[in-house]
Amino acid sequence: METPHARAQAVPPPGGTRRKAAAAATREWLVVSSSGGACLEDVGKHQVMARTGLPARDLRVLDPNLSYPSSILGRERAIVVNLERFRAVITAHEVLIPNSKDPVVAPFVRELQARISDSGGANQTSDLDGEALTKETSTSPGIAVPGARQRDALEASEQNNSIPARENSSLPAPPPLALLKVQSMKKVLPFEFRALEVCLESACRCLEAETLTLEKEAYPALDELTSKISTLNLERVRQIKSRLVAISGRVQKVRDELEHLLDDDMDMAEMYLTEKLMNQRIFESSLSRIHENDHNHDGKDHHDIDNDDDDDDDDDDVTEGNRGEDIQSDPGSSNGGITAIKPNIEELEMLLEAYFVQIDGTLNKLSHLREYVDDTEDYINIMLDDKQNQLLQMGVMLSTATVVITTGVVVVGLFGMNIGISLYNPPTTPEEAQMSHMKFWGTTFGTIGGCVILYILAIGWGKKSGLLQ
Repeated sequence: METPHARAQAVPPPGGTRRKAAAAATREWLVVSSSGGACLEDVGKHQVMARTGLPARDLRVLDPNLSYPSSILGRERAIVVNLERFRAVITAHEVLIPNSKDPVVAPFVRELQARISDSGGANQTSDLDGEALTKETSTSPGIAVPGARQRDALEASEQNNSIPARENSSLPAPPPLALLKVQSMKKVLPFEFRALEVCLESACRCLEAETLTLEKEAYPALDELTSKISTLNLERVRQIKSRLVAISGRVQKVRDELEHLLDDDMDMAEMYLTEKLMNQRIFESSLSRIHENDHNHDGKDHHDIDNDDDDDDDDDDVTEGNRGEDIQSDPGSSNGGITAIKPNIEELEMLLEAYFVQIDGTLNKLSHLREYVDDTEDYINIMLDDKQNQLLQMGVMLSTATVVITTGVVVVGLFGMNIGISLYNPPTTPEEAQMSHMKFWGTTFGTIGGCVILYILAIGWGKKSGLLQ
């Protein structure tokens, strides 16, 4: 019987189990910030989900141990990129790469850091301008907001605002500096698009390199096969065709994914992470300004009540009703403003179209190579059919020769029968001996000549009738 002390010793310590579970749950991610700096972080799956707002199924797409087709997923706070061996989670201010130690991914990481560092200064300036412009907008409602969708959001909030028109008319006009800032911001791609561009460029470059390598191996092998059909050449072509089918499927998948994004404007709008973040900040500042104005109106209403009780009771009812309508309409207008904000997708559309054309060109190269392989196969089949026809003709000729020779054998067999004729009588005089020899050779050569004549006649009839060439 097992004692309690023995059972206590059999139970493993809980601390070691927790450490092993934590080590299994965490993974090393390379985090590239918006300034171009990179650092390795051991982050768990739930931490990444809380950091990027992604569901668990999107993180499974990035698992290096699993095989998923190429895909680009736009989510509320992040973009999930899975193109060939290049996997990344792109947010508005950083890029998370799960398989940074892969030798194939190392050039991609360097290119990403270099691209972000080159544009870091311009991006930082535009971010500072955007924040300053947001502050100016929060203090001066008349200043224009960068972006048509952002202006729509402010116009919707201004309609719900209860500031009198005569107060709004006294606000200063937008300064020219703000307009210059808006124009400078439009020239710089957002951070997420620059990171997405590096991912697309690396994937297209990798597929293009594999395609060129395959072309360099395929065309000489196919030409050699046409000149000499052998088992070794056929095996080489078979391996090349297998690689061609695999690469074509991968390129086709990337092309289909880009085509799907270009056809769906809502999916492209989901990828504007920086603009959505800016819209959220502008909306929050507008909402705080609306509440501040409502608070000021409440103070004026209380002051009017102290001066005149009878008249202001009715005015307070109207004011309270209007303010209640404003408060009720604010959530609806805010939700409608957020859902109605659709960023201008022209920048992303031009970016995706450029790489769509590039990947389509790669697919065309593979299509031409596939056609060349098919043409080579057709040519080989034609050559094999011609050889087979030649073998069949040779068989017909040999069969004809066999039939003719069989005819000569029949004649020889007839002469070899034990029949008493004068030809078989032994010669008694020299003249008879000489005559018997002449008859023997005459019969022999006559039989051979007859067989040859019959063979020539049979072959001539076959060519005339089209059976032989």
